Amino acid sequence: MTSTPATYNPEFLIFIRHGQTSWNAEGRMQGQKDIPLNSIGEVQASGNGERLKAFFAEEGLSASGFDWVSSPLGRTRATMERLRKAMDLTPEDYRLQDILKEISFGDWEGFTLEELAEQEPDLVAKRRLDKWGFVPPKGESYEMLSGRIESWLVSLDRPSVVVAHGGVFRVLRGLLERLDTTVIPKLDVPQDKVFVWRDGQFRWV
Repeated sequence: MTSTPATYNPEFLIFIRHGQTSWNAEGRMQGQKDIPLNSIGEVQASGNGERLKAFFAEEGLSASGFDWVSSPLGRTRATMERLRKAMDLTPEDYRLQDILKEISFGDWEGFTLEELAEQEPDLVAKRRLDKWGFVPPKGESYEMLSGRIESWLVSLDRPSVVVAHGGVFRVLRGLLERLDTTVIPKLDVPQDKVFVWRDGQFRWV
């Protein structure tokens, strides 16, 4: 079973996950809580700007040829601004897209899985069995997130640089590569690399 029967092939899409936060480091369900970058995350964001600047130079690309888009959460905005500053671009010259917010973990936000396993072991067991379809209390499943991101993906009409979240990247990559839904929620999403999708192929920068 694949995530979608459709085929998506944006011309040129560059994706960066926000830098690390204290909740990332502690393994806490972050979701849509507005947790700021920590010092490591700030370095990662600037480093990704340097990587992207080098990539643009190697490929002869101009920043003006791309739509620069960020999730509205603080950690993604800070990442975008540090990234653009490292590229010698005006930090604030990008737009926000609400649909790119992270998956919502609802009442589980702020907790680690270990803490939740003590408080709600039956629900944690259900999530383990079906991470794709499981909906946390007052939250969102990966399947629901995929539908949200799909509606954004089909609207892309120009090369884009996007800064968003780990869950968003997982379902985005699942849609682009038509990955099995058992695989998508487990995809690794580095915070110190740049994902490039071009001509139906991807690479890490």
